[in-house]
Amino acid sequence: MNLGMVLIWLSLVTGIVAVLLGYMGFRKSNTSFITFSHKMEIACFTLAGFSIILLIYLLYTVDASYSYVFEHSSADLEWYYRLSALWAGQEGSLLLWAVSIMAMLAIVEHTHRISLSGTALMQITRLISLSVVCVFLGLLVLKNPFSAYHVLSDGSVGITNWNPFVQMYDVPYGQGMNPLLRNPWMAVHPPTLFLGYAAFTIPFAAALGNLLTHDKRWESIATNWMRISWLFLTLGIGLGGFWAYEVLGWGAWFWSWDPVETSSLIPWITATAYLHAQLRYRYGEYGFVAPLLAVGSFILVVFATFVTRSGMWASVHSWQDFTAESGIIAVFLSVLVLSSTFLLAKRYFEED
Repeated sequence: MNLGMVLIWLSLVTGIVAVLLGYMGFRKSNTSFITFSHKMEIACFTLAGFSIILLIYLLYTVDASYSYVFEHSSADLEWYYRLSALWAGQEGSLLLWAVSIMAMLAIVEHTHRISLSGTALMQITRLISLSVVCVFLGLLVLKNPFSAYHVLSDGSVGITNWNPFVQMYDVPYGQGMNPLLRNPWMAVHPPTLFLGYAAFTIPFAAALGNLLTHDKRWESIATNWMRISWLFLTLGIGLGGFWAYEVLGWGAWFWSWDPVETSSLIPWITATAYLHAQLRYRYGEYGFVAPLLAVGSFILVVFATFVTRSGMWASVHSWQDFTAESGIIAVFLSVLVLSSTFLLAKRYFEED
């Protein structure tokens, strides 16, 4: 049985159940629903965590019967490149992103368990963060990192994304990583960037919580995580610049205004603006601007993700042409923009 495929499915199911039960418990003030929602959240985190460990193991051992392993790992690669293959493709990077968000959410819930546990702000922050995770897990169900090769009825070899019980075809070797990615920077640049992207989820969720509840304690959640986001994004952009200059020889000092490279810079700018705005927010200023910057930063991160995965702009970072997964990200981005614009407009006119 294809255990990894089942783990991805179960993690999505438990994530959706956690969101639905958490929402019902929040609306009805039902502690039983909320308690069970937390158990489902732990189950989702555990299942997704096991799936990422399993994928790392398969990449390291080069079990090329799995299409993702075949495309990104090979026996001739050094061990650190085989591990780095986790974030060399779309499926692995999204899985890393989803697990990182859940880990960060767990830290938020633990660190604020006394001051904010049970409050509407914390419950909304949690539900929004889990909803983002469910979107990523849904993308992984559509394009599973554990898709496997198997023999079809006509004797040819195909890939199954849905059947975990097929007899997998034994592929003796993997084709390995893209030559441009076989660089030591590959081990540090992408995961640093993805951790920064993942951390933007918490300020975004907390800002929406503030827009819905008017609870000013959102800043105690958002600011520290925005600092973490800013730090990782700064390191990621810097390391990527060194890598590009060394390998691609763009003829510019670390920067060539590549579309995807630039799309990662824009949320860094808005995050920097937020960190300045929050210094005055504590004194009663920027009651509208601070949530706007927190929300906008995350939306820009999702936009950067869409650009990378849609093939909309020609770039050395683009992985593919426009697909169904790209369409889902576009819909997700549209929902974020419309819902956030409504809540921000409501706050703006309330303050007037």
